[in-house]
Amino acid sequence: MIPIIQIDDKLVSAEVWRQCFVCDLTECAGICCVWGDSGAPLEADERDILQLEYPHFASYMTPEGIRAVEAQGVAMCDADGDLVTPLIEGKECAYAYFDAAGICYCAIERACREGKTAFRKPISCWLYPIRLARLSDHIGLNYDRAHLCRGAREKGEQEQMPVFRFLREPLVHRFGEAFYRELEQVAETLNINH
Repeated sequence: MIPIIQIDDKLVSAEVWRQCFVCDLTECAGICCVWGDSGAPLEADERDILQLEYPHFASYMTPEGIRAVEAQGVAMCDADGDLVTPLIEGKECAYAYFDAAGICYCAIERACREGKTAFRKPISCWLYPIRLARLSDHIGLNYDRAHLCRGAREKGEQEQMPVFRFLREPLVHRFGEAFYRELEQVAETLNINH
């Protein structure tokens, strides 16, 4: 099996085609917004977008999230020097909130769905479980097989939904329709029928 496939300037892990995935919030309760030692990775332009759009989604945030943004800013650099979302006391993302059932959601995405902002959420969140890696002349697209997404893998297998198809909308948003068509062509070449 070929572990990496190059499409233009993108190096795509074969797992993006071969692994199945469908988010299952009833199983994981949105733990990806809580788990980890750093906030969600941000693209360079997303700090400015967050700053501009913050008034449109702040009302959906928790008081603790608002305090975290006031103290740390809409974005910050983590211990590795990477631009990330701020955290609430080292735990959940400042933009996270919980419903009555304890399921974690994104305040930014809620504001977008309710027409308050055109910004859906950081692309690293939207593309998860694909993680982007900046290389000298390429962008790597790697599948992140996190233990917390076991239920999503099981649901993906049941529905026969490969990662790239589950993430069609954010992949098209970030890389364009032509790139997504290339992903589909590779799936045909690899004889991926799910």
